[in-house]
This record gives sequence, structure tokens and C-alpha cells, in this order.
Amino acid sequence: MNSIEVKNITKYYGNTKALDDVSITIEPNKIYGLLGRNGAGKTTLLNLLTNKIFPNKGNITLDGESIFENDKALNNIFYMMEKNLFPETMKVKEVFKWTKEFYTSFDDDYAKSLSGKFGLNINKKVKGLSTGYTSIFKAILALASNANVLLLDEPVLGLDANHRDLLYKELLTSYNERPKTIIISTHLIEEVSEVLEEAIIIKAGKILAKKSVEELLESAYTVSGEASNVDSYISGKEYIGEETMGRFKSVTVLENSSKQNKELARKLDLEFSNVELQKLFINLTN
Repeated sequence: MNSIEVKNITKYYGNTKALDDVSITIEPNKIYGLLGRNGAGKTTLLNLLTNKIFPNKGNITLDGESIFENDKALNNIFYMMEKNLFPETMKVKEVFKWTKEFYTSFDDDYAKSLSGKFGLNINKKVKGLSTGYTSIFKAILALASNANVLLLDEPVLGLDANHRDLLYKELLTSYNERPKTIIISTHLIEEVSEVLEEAIIIKAGKILAKKSVEELLESAYTVSGEASNVDSYISGKEYIGEETMGRFKSVTVLENSSKQNKELARKLDLEFSNVELQKLFINLTN
């Protein structure tokens, strides 16, 4: 099943509280977006999920078993870190063989096939890879690991548009052919939004929201028009992201889009539009 339960996790770095009593359930076989501003606690959470660090309080379980010092559980999780911790003097093809020692289901043929698609020279040493190809190299390791849980921290760092598009397609192909849990931590929210099923928004060490992307996008809408008319429309409503340009004003209203007052908007000559995931994220975390 590979269900992950994060229960009352608190993590300090000195006097700084990176995570504050976080509890969350990661259901199996879904693609999640872990979204937050720099310093929100995203990488801390990913490091905790893989025993890179330990919490000051709380517990994390995989299918009911604590992951702490549990090699069996951790062998089901592959963490593609933003940092490159692979031996730099090794050739790419040697790292493939080396990885199979830790992930016995690692598919060497699939890794080489992906390398061909992305134009990755497997005879090149890791230290000779550019930033973009280092990301490609690590993403290939993650996909070919055949782990049941993939944690991808900034997986498209340094990739050009074509390679980013190809990676998203390969992620979906891998997910559809062999369902797994994928958690993607990225700042390119709008670009990855079509890949995600659920979004986990973290702010200042707390979980702000965990909802399906569809539910999130339906939970708000944008109304725009002459500023005084917009003010009349939003009176008594909860809203965020106020933008004003001269007499024109636009705000994001925090209510289900099905509750739009179309008759009032028509009288006030206002327009509605769907909210974008990235814009909603920015407004919620400001």
C-alpha cells in the first residue's frame, strides 16, 4: 500500500522551528506537489521522510511501521535530492550498477533507454555533467529505481523547456505503467500543475492546505473591474491578492466558484476568471 503517516512532527534547528506539530497522511499511488516558499520546511520534511535527519517530536510510519532506522521501509523510498551526493569520479553507467546494490529492483535497461531519450552520455563522469544533465541523471535514477515512493526535490533544475516537458511525460508514463506515490517539491508550480493530483501547501513549518488540485482551483475565483464596483462585490467576503492599476482592480475571492454572484457582477460590469494554482499559492503564502 505504501501509505505514509506523519504524526505530530516538530523539528528544530537550534532555536529555529522548521516544522511545527505537522500531521499529514500521504495516500498511496498519487502524485503530490509539495509547495512552499524558501524556508517553509519542504526539504526538512523530505529529509525526515528518508531518515536524513530526525525529529524532535513525533513519528513517521510507512504502512504502519516506523521509518526510523528501518532499512526495509527506506528501501521503498527513493529521494532525488537537490544536492548531488553521488560519487563524482564514477561514470554514469557505474552509478547505475552501484544503485542496484541499494535498490534491487533498479532497471538498468530502462535507465539506459531513458539516457538515450534525454541525450545523457552514460560514459561521462558525474563531475563532468552540467547542472541540467545532473538533474536528468538523478531523475533517471529515481525512475529506474522502481521504488514505490519517489521524492523529487526540484527535479527540473537547470533543464531547458524540451527536457522539462519530456521529464513530465516520462513521469506520467512511469506512474501509469507502475502506479507509485510521487511527491514533487518545486517552485515551477504552474508548469507542473497539470501533472499533480494533490497539492500540499506548507507555510512557516505548518501545513496550510492539503487538497486535490481540482478542489483547490474550485475553492477560489478572480473578480475584476472598476475598483469601486469590485469593492462593492467583495463586501463581506474573504479575499486575497488585491491588485490595483489606476481605476482597475482585481482580487481573488476565497469561496467556491459555484457561488459566484453572476447577477450582481453583471450589474456592476465585473468579470470572473478562474484562478491559477501558482497565483493562488502566492496569495495564500504571502
